Amino acid sequence: MKFNIEKPNTELKESLRHKIDFKTKPIGSLGILEDLAIQIGCIQNSLSPELKNPTIMVFAADHGIALDGVSPYPQEVTWQMVANFLNGGAAINVFSRQNGIDIKIIDAGVNHDFDKNSGVINAKIDYGTKSYLSQAAMSQDQFEHALKQGADLIEKIHHNGCNIIGFGEMGIGNTSSAAILLHYFTNLDLRECVGRGTGWNDEGLKKKFEILSKAISNYKTENTVENILTHFGGFEIVMIVGAMLKAAELKMIILVDGFIISSALLAASKINSTVLDYCIYTHKSNESGHKHMLECLNARAILDLEMRLGEGTGVAVAYPLIESAVNFLNQMASFEDAGVSNSDKVTAS
Repeated sequence: MKFNIEKPNTELKESLRHKIDFKTKPIGSLGILEDLAIQIGCIQNSLSPELKNPTIMVFAADHGIALDGVSPYPQEVTWQMVANFLNGGAAINVFSRQNGIDIKIIDAGVNHDFDKNSGVINAKIDYGTKSYLSQAAMSQDQFEHALKQGADLIEKIHHNGCNIIGFGEMGIGNTSSAAILLHYFTNLDLRECVGRGTGWNDEGLKKKFEILSKAISNYKTENTVENILTHFGGFEIVMIVGAMLKAAELKMIILVDGFIISSALLAASKINSTVLDYCIYTHKSNESGHKHMLECLNARAILDLEMRLGEGTGVAVAYPLIESAVNFLNQMASFEDAGVSNSDKVTAS
């Protein structure tokens, strides 16, 4: 698929900065909130941007590598957690309800059949990927289908009025895929990329590293983005890649969660780097490789709460701060409006 992503209108930066500097506050005193307001204004090409129908899409899929022992949890936890999402009992449900965010749960490739009336969006490619310890996780056709499914889902949500989208994921074993993607897309030593995932102790972490090292040694294909994703990716990760690229094409604000979602963004940025201009990084995950991803993306996360849950929880927790950035830009009085004397260090242009 081709994605026609235009750069945001950075010519508006000066006007946005002027509007912010003449609010009733010292210059720069709202810190990162000011940067966010400028970024969002440029994305929407507006001095008065709006956040409409905020949504988090949680993509779930199973990974064949999970059956080879890279996670302390059994594979069936994937579908059990999806059921928990659908019943409203997970952390992402709690935080999204709290902050007025809509949630969409997508079955990208879970090894389970959900009831048609469960509320899950059925985009299943297959009942999980193959184990990339000895073969490609998915076929070329499956890769292309997953990419398109992600893009199509975004197009539908955008058509229904959403202009700010966050992503979450669920899939036992997907920190292994993310670690390998980090390794290939940054040339970072694999040992720096592999973390504890869902909670390995030191012995388990060593075992996980050894399995992934073997998987990499068995990979003999050319290192293109498509080949790396096809061989080591998950259906949920590839769908998120397609969804991110389409969201940027549609000029939506993209809220980036932690380790898994950032691995999808790394891949998306190798396909079209302009996608990064539409991204806000909501938190720094406590999964060890995420700090390297943020460095590679030249990104600054809004929050650092030592979270590493996934699901899109970082997006949901950070969303009120993004709202604050837009609200102060639109609602805070200027010195002139409020009849407050301004500093003689600032003059109107």
